[in-house]
Amino acid sequence: MDLVTFGEAMVRLTPPNCQRLEQARSLDVYVGGGELNVAVGAARLGLGTSWVSRLSDNQLGRMIANRAREQGVDTGHVLWTRDDRAGLYFAELGAAPRASSVLYDRANSAIAGVAPGMVDWKRAFKGTRWFHTSGITPALSDSAAATVSEALGAAKSAGLTVSYDLNFRSKLWSADKARAVQEPLMQHVDILIVTEEDARVVFGITSGKASGEYANIDAESYVDVARQLQDKFDVGVVAITLRENPRVWQNSWSALVLAEGKVHRAPTYEVEIVDRIGAGDAFAAGLIFGKLCHDSWEKAVRYGTALSALKHTVPGDFSQSTLAEVEQLLKGTSLRVSR
Repeated sequence: MDLVTFGEAMVRLTPPNCQRLEQARSLDVYVGGGELNVAVGAARLGLGTSWVSRLSDNQLGRMIANRAREQGVDTGHVLWTRDDRAGLYFAELGAAPRASSVLYDRANSAIAGVAPGMVDWKRAFKGTRWFHTSGITPALSDSAAATVSEALGAAKSAGLTVSYDLNFRSKLWSADKARAVQEPLMQHVDILIVTEEDARVVFGITSGKASGEYANIDAESYVDVARQLQDKFDVGVVAITLRENPRVWQNSWSALVLAEGKVHRAPTYEVEIVDRIGAGDAFAAGLIFGKLCHDSWEKAVRYGTALSALKHTVPGDFSQSTLAEVEQLLKGTSLRVSR
């Protein structure tokens, strides 16, 4: 197994055609969750992936596990319970000037009941090279946060490379609590994946040049944020995704990685957005693939950015792109119909 991820996945319900929930007479059904999205994206590129979670043993829990397996993700380390529920979320897709929005119905979901000692991390990590989780999981409950800490420590003890996506969700916890819980976790992290906004909101780190939620700042400002994060947490690698010109359905999308004293920049893609949910997770998946398969941060950031650019173009949380499609985009692709 190349990659193990740990976190929640939910059933997502989305009104079609940019409707509001109040208007909807039908809902499109998807499955998604940050860490499962990463496992799916990496599996579609060819890595062996496993997802660790806790699911309700009912129709919704089995739907989630089935969708993961359909995409080639191993679910053998998922914990099953009859006592809790599956998390739900509703995603309204907006159009300028109305932003997209998310309504969570995930309180007391099965993963919130996970606790240290439940997962056999030694068995889950056997033969694995990389572990990935994110700041969504510790936001779900105190016991989930303690389990994330346990998992990170076990991964480092097992010699795995550890990546962590900060993934701040203001609807799940406050910035102050996110900072207090996650700062101690950084001692186990090799690769920290962030946005400039999350670094500012959670850790109070800014370049001094940014102003506002989507400031149009130059690349050196992002590099400055990455350096400050490295210095603060002694993290070897920081990856920052760059979303600029944030129109609801069209963005400029890129990323950079600061590793071993060198900045690696990806191309900028002008993306027409069908569904941006899961794009950051696709970036993490491509980054992990690029580093594991090519041992190059230059290639890692390019694979990550290309895969995430493509993710914007399909509905649902999962990346649906193949390695061939990613590599074609990296070479330069035509927008003519493929016949």
